[in-house]
Amino acid sequence: MVSPDEIRQWVEAFDSGDDGRASASRRDILALLDGTRRPDTRTQFQPGHVTVSGLVLSDDGDAVLLVLHARLGRWLQPGGHLEPSDRSIVDAARREVREETGILVEGEPEPTLVGLDVHDIPAARGEPAHRHHDLMFRFVSPRHPPRPGPGALRAEWCAVGRLEELGVDAALRAALARAGLRGSR
Repeated sequence: MVSPDEIRQWVEAFDSGDDGRASASRRDILALLDGTRRPDTRTQFQPGHVTVSGLVLSDDGDAVLLVLHARLGRWLQPGGHLEPSDRSIVDAARREVREETGILVEGEPEPTLVGLDVHDIPAARGEPAHRHHDLMFRFVSPRHPPRPGPGALRAEWCAVGRLEELGVDAALRAALARAGLRGSR
């Protein structure tokens, strides 16, 4: 189980630089951690809950692994909710990448937090609208063919030149630049 203290350590150490959205997300995540003992539970809808995602760069640094999210209809990095079986927040991000794309990112020696993004999730399937407080971790992988998992319509390696065409939002593009995706800024 991921502890709130572990989450706090990652968030407090994150440097958002001049990225205003990431700075605001950092403040919101720290406020969430201050205001609840269980920020990891997916049934806490106000003010939301912590999620994790993986920004998986190709080993040549020219592409990122994205999924077409079935519920939201948008291209996103693989990610999702924390589970009680997750030993650490980085393990949770690795698990989400594997579940949503079939790609294993077990060998990443130095996990790096490259983005924070608090965003709205619309009401659906009996859940009210709520917020995800997402921690985005950088991983690297060879370009093995991905396979979409549950909740993903497609999974693809996307070159930086396609990010705008696919509607990738500014928060993800900024995290990709911090992660080292060539040409992403």
